[in-house]
Amino acid sequence: MVSLKDISVRCGVSIATVSKALNDHKDVSAPTKERIIKTAREMGYFPNSQARALKTKRTFNIGVMFDEEAGSGLTHEFFAKILNSFKTEAESRGYDITFINKNIGVLKMSAYEHCKYRNVDGIAIICTDFSDTDVYEVINGDLPVITIDHVFECRSAVVSNNESGMEELVRYAAERGHRKIAFIQGRRSAVMEKRLSGFCKACMNLGIKVRPDRLVSAEYHSPAATYQLTKQMLKQSDPPTCIFMPDDFSAIGGYNAVADCGLKIPEDVSIIGYDGIAYAEFLQPKLTTYRQNTEMIGSLAAKKLISTIEEPSSSFSEVITVEGRLLEGRSVSVANGR
Repeated sequence: MVSLKDISVRCGVSIATVSKALNDHKDVSAPTKERIIKTAREMGYFPNSQARALKTKRTFNIGVMFDEEAGSGLTHEFFAKILNSFKTEAESRGYDITFINKNIGVLKMSAYEHCKYRNVDGIAIICTDFSDTDVYEVINGDLPVITIDHVFECRSAVVSNNESGMEELVRYAAERGHRKIAFIQGRRSAVMEKRLSGFCKACMNLGIKVRPDRLVSAEYHSPAATYQLTKQMLKQSDPPTCIFMPDDFSAIGGYNAVADCGLKIPEDVSIIGYDGIAYAEFLQPKLTTYRQNTEMIGSLAAKKLISTIEEPSSSFSEVITVEGRLLEGRSVSVANGR
């Protein structure tokens, strides 16, 4: 195995200079740094992660707690995109990613114990049950933490502006004359509460009455649940003219329910989604939705966590809010007083 000493002999410089050049220190001239890096590459040098950890007191490894409740895992496009953006940003800064769970083979341990076992430098908590005792153990531990779409006191978080996003969608429907509006919510969570708050606030400001039978609960990422609830609403004596779905993927169930009731979108009923995933582009008619900025959410989460890891004395806890944007499709009609 090629060592720093081997490179120093080949380049005619000290071992300390080689180390500084490979770690991009500023007190090594650019020509010398370039020559050392080129020589190291030619000699097939690879840094020893264990040696680097002993020297820097860091493993350059970030733990990710990800437990998608709908069972879709990494096939869930919204969270997959956030994770991909997080991973890309972390890797560009020299960090690896390790998924944290409770079991390692036959060995049972808590998520926090797993973090310690893997010796991660920090933890990102994405799409999990934030009320789980495992999560609270991590939150109350001594490792840097970032959460996505959930806020804990004294911990940094990156959140999508779900409240204002929902308000914008309600205003969009109202501008097209819809007053009989229904909302199929997702599972109770911080995200759901923000969206519900935005929905009710916008309806109140626009003078739209929120009827209890038009405000129902389902699951996120569940077309089967939205199919049943959409059919029930359409069979009411005075059905809604516009139905909000928990998310774009669940909107597939709503589309199928409308078709099975012998109706058409948007002529008979309008449908609105949320998230802005690629699936929404292929629904017919094209779904009107609200695109969350997954790239920015993941990237900012990685940047904030790494900043907390590398500069603990100057870092502070904050909530970073990321705005999205409305994507107009063809699934919302003009109500014409219906």
